[in-house]
Amino acid sequence: MNRYILLSLLMIPVVSWADNEIFVNQTGANANIDIEQLGSSNIIGGLEAVAGTMTALDLDGSGLTLDINQIGSSNKFLGDILGDNITGFFEFDGDSNIFEIQVDPDDTYGANSGNYNIDISGSTNEFELNVGTSALSDTLDLDWIINGDENLLDVDINYDEATNYVDIDGDSNTLDFTGTGAASGYFYLDQAGNDRTFNVQQKSTLASDWLKIQSVGSNGTVCVIQDDGGTSVSC
Repeated sequence: MNRYILLSLLMIPVVSWADNEIFVNQTGANANIDIEQLGSSNIIGGLEAVAGTMTALDLDGSGLTLDINQIGSSNKFLGDILGDNITGFFEFDGDSNIFEIQVDPDDTYGANSGNYNIDISGSTNEFELNVGTSALSDTLDLDWIINGDENLLDVDINYDEATNYVDIDGDSNTLDFTGTGAASGYFYLDQAGNDRTFNVQQKSTLASDWLKIQSVGSNGTVCVIQDDGGTSVSC
């Protein structure tokens, strides 16, 4: 039997088993949210969902701390996060999981001073993160550690003195990263494994971006573009 859990305002740790869905709707500053799901085919998403059909969770407020642990396979974490000074710790252990998070995609509240740490162990996972709209990611500190094969990482950041560090170990992994905005950005990729695919684009307008890629492995496709407002280029 499926279980459905509604969490709102100040959160406490919750443990759920296979085929569970956690609905989250948070409004207010300085909340501490800790969620753990164990098993497979679980979902963390939004209050407007109905059983079996999940929408994105909604977290509004500054100074939030969000700790998410999904241990298992075929799980989903779907969310919209709105607010400054948000700290996120996201851990995913298992295969075929889906992570889709947007931080102020509509340029409504803010995405300043975020600190996100994402730790992934497993294969064939899909992770999509979109931070800010109009260079709202002021002093963002984003760190990824990925261990496994055939993972897909899709990241979009509107730079405002933001840092994006990615550490990938494994074969046949794909990284799509785009950094735009009107202020400087820092991107560092440290990768080991074969048959990798990288599409990295830094396009902050008239800004001083910094990019470093250290890659060890055989075969694959690498595309790197830096463009601060000049002639359009592509791979």
